Amino acid sequence: MLMGRVFPLAGLLRLRELQEKRAAGKLASANSALHGGQERVLRVRDTVAASTAEPVDADALLAIAAARASSRSMLLELNALVESQATHVLNAETDYLQARGSAAMLQKLAEKHEVMVRTEDLAREQLLLDDLGTRQGAGRAAS
Repeated sequence: MLMGRVFPLAGLLRLRELQEKRAAGKLASANSALHGGQERVLRVRDTVAASTAEPVDADALLAIAAARASSRSMLLELNALVESQATHVLNAETDYLQARGSAAMLQKLAEKHEVMVRTEDLAREQLLLDDLGTRQGAGRAAS
């Protein structure tokens, strides 16, 4: 029985490869967002640490306290955002690994199919050569 010339799951393989690429793009995007969030946290921390304002009166002291409270609140929100982004990266990583596994499994099946088709082609070619050799040998013996 001859195998089909075309891998019967070729359409599914293409779909899985597209899903893998989409998952890789989502993972890259999630990583980029995470790194951006981490950089924002560092910039805010550096800005707060660099602040050396000295209060000269009660109004200045209140303004400095308000600025520090605002900065602390901003850092808390940024840290929560970064934690959320880190979770998103983990989910995207899981999705990518699942998509990669599905595509890899089908790719292995496609490779096995290709080897089987090539083996069948070589076997048919060998039978043809053997048949030609037998006919030529029989033709020489008759002469």
